[in-house]
Formats: sequence, C-alpha cells, structure tokens
Amino acid sequence: MKSFPADGPVFLREFEDWIASVGPVPDSWRGVSEPYSKIFEDPNHHWYKEQFTFMQTIPRSRYEFVLRIYDEYLRIKDKDPDRAALMNVRWTGTLPYAAMENYDRMKAAMRLYRRAVANQGADKARVDSEKDARYLAQDIAFYVGWLGHYTADGAQPQHDSVHHDGWFGPNPKQYTTDPRVHGRFESAFVDLIQLTDADLLPLMDKPKVLEDPFASFLAHLDDASTHIEEVYILDKTGALADKTNQPATRLVKTQLAKAATLLRDLTYTAWVESGRPVTPGNQADNPINRTHPKYDPETGSAPPGAPVKRNNR
Repeated sequence: MKSFPADGPVFLREFEDWIASVGPVPDSWRGVSEPYSKIFEDPNHHWYKEQFTFMQTIPRSRYEFVLRIYDEYLRIKDKDPDRAALMNVRWTGTLPYAAMENYDRMKAAMRLYRRAVANQGADKARVDSEKDARYLAQDIAFYVGWLGHYTADGAQPQHDSVHHDGWFGPNPKQYTTDPRVHGRFESAFVDLIQLTDADLLPLMDKPKVLEDPFASFLAHLDDASTHIEEVYILDKTGALADKTNQPATRLVKTQLAKAATLLRDLTYTAWVESGRPVTPGNQADNPINRTHPKYDPETGSAPPGAPVKRNNR
C-alpha cells in the first residue's frame, strides 16, 4: 500500500491494517470441519512443478488444467500406479488460478467502486453512493488481503515444489524429511529476525502495470521454485535457528519483497483495467459463448488467452 503510485488505488492505504489481518484468512477455509471449502481451497496454496513436467504449456483455464492432469493419470495409472496416486490437483496445486480468479473479483469490485464515486451527486443519491463506495472500498481491501496470501505462498519456495513438508523422494544430500521444516522457514525464522514492512520497501521494484498478469504470476512461481534447495541447505546448516544468519535473512526478505511487489502491481493493474470501458453484452469476448473461436467443449468455456509456455528450470 505504501508503494502505490499517485494514480493507483491510494484509497486502500486507509485499510492497511485490515488488509494485513485478512492475509491469513484463506488458511481458515482449510479446516477438516469445513470439508467442501477444504477440498477446493487446499490446492490453491501450492504449485508442485515437478508433478506436471509433462506439460509444455500451462493452460489459462483451471478446468483445462484439471483435465490435463486427469489425462496424465489415465495414461500412467496401470504402468506407474504410485505416481498416478499423486496425479491429481491436490498434489499438483492450482495456485495461479486461485490468484487470477481473485484478481478478477478485485477488478470487478473496483469497477463498481468507480461507478459509486462517479455517482456522488446531490441529495439522497450522493448519500447512497458515498455509503456504497465505503463498503466497496472495504470489499476491495478484503480481496487484496486474500490475493496477498497467494502471492506470499507463491514466493515461498516450498509452496512451489513437492519438497513442501520435508525432502520428498530420492535424497542423496540427506536433507531433512521433517515436515516441520516448512514452519521453521516460513514462520519461526521470520519471527526470529523480527521482520517488518520497512525491511521490504527498499527491496521492492518500481510500480508497473502488468501486461499479462497470469504470465507474471507464473513467472513469480517459477522464480521462487529455483530457491527450494537453498531452503534445505539453510536448514541443514542450522541457519534457520540463527537470527544473525545473513543468507537466510536475505532469502526471506527478497522473497517477501517479490510477493509485496507482485501484489502491489496486480492491484495497480486491476485498478487501471477497471477504469477502461466495458461493452455491455459483448458476446465476442464471452468465454461461455459456444461460437467463441477458442471454445472448448470439454470445459464448456474459452480460455482467457493463449496457454503460457512453461519454464522448467
């Protein structure tokens, strides 16, 4: 919020504390006592790249991604049943789709907010519009906090790898298989170094409007995944228990600054996009229009753009 440019949604700065408090909320939707939301939400926090190396491109549709995973399950279920048992969205993740779905919610709310502000005329209409704008601003802040959870999860290397809760599979370097390593890096060490937003601001890139938010989010996940072994090396050397350890501190600060930068840029981009005119009833861009040239009968929709070539680094 502090790094928004002057033409960004600066009204959100008054909700900074609310946005921060919303950040952890998506984890509350993953309790065993809420099985419907847990089944849907659990995959939204992960992106286990090693699980779908067979894909040359990443679809823009959540449902197409699910279908391609299922196709692979069918292909290998007889010859490699152990791998097939993990060939499902719980063990691949759907993180970029959750992020983009929430980006769209935020953008739609921003469009309504702009309309409410523009309608602040006289008498009762002014009062109602001001009230609507206040409510909508808080809605937008909630979406920002919700999206912030996903940008932060994506920046945490362990959310982008099968080595999520301890090293998984062949382990020639004898990294820990203790699932608590996740918390040691993500929470305990962050608390140990008493990280604040002031530590991150100097590390953030300049604000920009993203040309392709989905591709930018995938790049964010790809970049974070390159640090997975670094986390395990730091843990093995005891760095995550040492608040003076500079490599561990640098990794945490750098990754969280990247998450903050992406969240800011997604919010800024949504704000800019929300100010552009929308043609009511425009069937040419309607993804569920069966005459759309990219309509896919398997998913019942057309994807919002071309698939993104994946980065296998």
